[in-house]
Amino acid sequence: MENKYEVVKALLKEQLLSSTIKPGEKLPSIRAASELWACSKNTAIRAYQELEKEHLIYSVPKSGYYAVVRPVLGKQAATEWIDFSSASPDADVMPYKDFQHCLNRAIELYEDHLFTYSDPQGFFTLRRALEKHLAHSQIFASPSQICVVSGAQQALHLLASMPFPNGKGAVLVEQPTFQGMLRSLDLMGVTTLGIERTMDGIDLDELERHFRNNHIKFFYTVPRFHNPLGACYTAEQKMRIAKLAEKYDVYIVEDDYLADMDTDDKADPIYSYDQAGKVIYVKSFSKIMLPGLRLASVVLPTSLMETFRLFKASSDSSTSALSQAALELYLNCGMYDHHASLVRERYRLRMQQLADCSERLLPQKMDFRIGNGGIFARMSIPDEIDLHDLITALHLQQVRVTSTEQNYLRTFRRNYGLRISIIQTDFAKIERGIQIVANTVSGLLEQQKKSRLQVIDWI
Repeated sequence: MENKYEVVKALLKEQLLSSTIKPGEKLPSIRAASELWACSKNTAIRAYQELEKEHLIYSVPKSGYYAVVRPVLGKQAATEWIDFSSASPDADVMPYKDFQHCLNRAIELYEDHLFTYSDPQGFFTLRRALEKHLAHSQIFASPSQICVVSGAQQALHLLASMPFPNGKGAVLVEQPTFQGMLRSLDLMGVTTLGIERTMDGIDLDELERHFRNNHIKFFYTVPRFHNPLGACYTAEQKMRIAKLAEKYDVYIVEDDYLADMDTDDKADPIYSYDQAGKVIYVKSFSKIMLPGLRLASVVLPTSLMETFRLFKASSDSSTSALSQAALELYLNCGMYDHHASLVRERYRLRMQQLADCSERLLPQKMDFRIGNGGIFARMSIPDEIDLHDLITALHLQQVRVTSTEQNYLRTFRRNYGLRISIIQTDFAKIERGIQIVANTVSGLLEQQKKSRLQVIDWI
């Protein structure tokens, strides 16, 4: 892996800051570290040296490296929140300095373009850079097919509101699905139908019935690291969806918001199976870069581009020129791919920690299946427990969680549970948080059991 020492450093730093490696504790030897992280001894040495420069560890000659003893935070530490609810990237992994450099260079290089209105479709030079970037994910599209938007949410909102060449009006969504899409559809009064999504996918026969019998304009899907399930479609399922779209003249809106988090090089998007120009591919940059920059890209069939451009221009004229210029530099100099590899490894290990802790700690009555990556997982809770009572009880213990009820259409049958996000946590918080969830669920189950066993004294 490119610059492996930075990956080793980042993972060790997280363990040091979260006290997974406790203050004063000895770190693994250089030899042990190289075996643990599958790297060379020189890589391990450099990672340790960098941590020593940041005063997080110190070396003792002929003994090894030790974690620096830090001041006790007292009450502040005792009231620290464990946030399983957030979808905003971890501030500790955001590339502030790198992107600041790109912003400064952008002002120098694009001075004449930054303070005027630009093409609603986005800078041509950025779209050319995106053409190369997207090709690594098997998205082969020319700059004329790519549009730069002010965040993925804008793209979804515009697609929900604009007419499509198939002349249809209803939208089909997975259940559950991303709350932001449901909100846009509801606000615009779009007829919206649902199809159940589980960790194993959707019923493709039911999907075909929807496509055949209903007036479906497009099917909105999150095939990779689904929000809130964390599930992924198989290659076979993606291929079938693309073929059904072609057969019934239905468009697919593929929201690939976590494309850069996938460790499987063979996990291609639905777009790669599209032979008929029916798939619209939406990619966000918010989970890798700074979400406040509001940047995403959309790859559209030629038949949709002109309409999309008109709706985009009427929405905001054009996406921020400064953000576009900085992203172009960030992509072209290789910083984006480098940073993505660091974030991908960090979140992968956190999801692995979530799976391990859930397996060890959660009661048998709690149903959970955690995917191999991404940032989300759903946990179902026992029927005897009121979901809002559980969320309130966890909140009182400084644990934030979110109900999946916000991810459902009001008219669709619902399988409520907890959406767990690891994006704002570390190893220690995941362990402590899941233990609190487990204890709280067990306590509420015990209360229910006692209330059913109460003896009534007859007078």
